[in-house]
Amino acid sequence: MDIEQRQSELIEHFVKRASAVSDAAALASVLVEATSHPSLFAFSEILALPNVLQLEATENSAFLDMLRLFAHGTWSDYKSNADRLPQLIPDQILKLKQLTVLTLAETHKVLPYDQLMQELDVTNVRELEDFLINECMYAGIVRGKLDQLRRCFEVQFAAGRDLRPDQLGNMIQTLSNWLSTSESLLVSIQEKIKWADAMSEIDKKHRKDVEEKVEDVKKSIFKADIDFRGHEEICSESGGVMDYEEDRSRPKRRRHPIS
Repeated sequence: MDIEQRQSELIEHFVKRASAVSDAAALASVLVEATSHPSLFAFSEILALPNVLQLEATENSAFLDMLRLFAHGTWSDYKSNADRLPQLIPDQILKLKQLTVLTLAETHKVLPYDQLMQELDVTNVRELEDFLINECMYAGIVRGKLDQLRRCFEVQFAAGRDLRPDQLGNMIQTLSNWLSTSESLLVSIQEKIKWADAMSEIDKKHRKDVEEKVEDVKKSIFKADIDFRGHEEICSESGGVMDYEEDRSRPKRRRHPIS
């Protein structure tokens, strides 16, 4: 099963569970379980549920902030706000560090080891590379190359994270620009197709004209050849009669006896 299908199934599973819970404490437990799951990396659908949003300004509001952190934040964000967030369990810490790598990969395709070690609280290169291989690449959320000589991770693919509210406007603008460019490109392609069709018709007409002219020339040559052969035959027959008549009209020589 690919990661996208697995994500979709897990999102549907936790959305149903969270939607069916009315007790705030039980809902908080579901949120902790969702953010701890090793294969779930998208949380916007859960975050949009009405009963989840109702945690705002309640004694369990910290769990709503925790969910927002997993949807949009990083490990550094957690450390900066740890005093007002629930204490994370080891599986959540691992998940948040994985999400941190995805956030860094959104804007940079070459991630220096020093930056990654600082963002992930990793103390040495061996620990960092083990984390990237075992917890990120094997999980299918990133693909890339570890360059020990340059001390960097070259990102080839990274799964997308939930859109932050401030990213929506930029995303809409980007899609609008893409749509406008696509429409212009489509018009240009259609014009080129029309031009190609017109040139094809012109070429066909020219080819037909040339073929007709070739046929006319062939017919003319054939007719001229027939006329020439007929004239030649007539001349040959006339020449034979004249030679015969001339031969008859010539006086015959008498042979003198040899003495």
